[in-house]
Amino acid sequence: MAKRFAKEGAVLLLCSRSIDKLNILKLQLEEEYGAKVYTYELDVRDRKSVDEVIDNIPTELKNIDILINNAGLALGLDKVQEGDLDDFDIMIDTNIKGLLYLTRKIVPMMVINQKGHVINIGSLAGIHAYPGGAVYCATKVAVKFISDGLRMDVVDTPIKVTNIQPGMVETNFSVIRFHGDEQKASKVYEGIKALEADDIADVVLYTASVPEHVQICEVTITPTNQATGGVVYKK
Repeated sequence: MAKRFAKEGAVLLLCSRSIDKLNILKLQLEEEYGAKVYTYELDVRDRKSVDEVIDNIPTELKNIDILINNAGLALGLDKVQEGDLDDFDIMIDTNIKGLLYLTRKIVPMMVINQKGHVINIGSLAGIHAYPGGAVYCATKVAVKFISDGLRMDVVDTPIKVTNIQPGMVETNFSVIRFHGDEQKASKVYEGIKALEADDIADVVLYTASVPEHVQICEVTITPTNQATGGVVYKK
């Protein structure tokens, strides 16, 4: 998404826990697209850190047009009764609370500026539950309903709210889910042509590029051979 928006001339404020990787990306975007890129080390689970980062953005950059809440993860595939409570906490704190912290901080600026677009990265898991994914699925249901509720709360403003709901996307998602087990993660995508990060970025850019009077509320995207979280055809 950073590459897509940089190519279109956007000024980027990128936040991540992995500041070293972010700074490498910053150099790439500046060299390839001549983009203006600012990077911030941020764990969205830490409300004080969210406040500090946003409060210290230079005044001339606080006219934020688009907020993309992309931080999110799944951990484990255990049954609820057998799951790791620390994993539960991390998923809830990142996928729900982190999204809320940034939304609560930035949307008031958008209201003052009378323009803005909040794009939340939800999941197909927010529509269809699957075995071993109850808590993760619940967090993505929350993303859907926070998006729907926010859209109602700003209906008297020009602010748009979009919820993007991808199915299987081959990124480091499964590596994180399986706590770094790359071999186990790779098996998730065997026998199916999964979506790629670029596919999601294309859709996000499109939702942000439609005319001012058009709001794309929700987009669900799956690979051709996936129907729901649990209905997948693999060769």
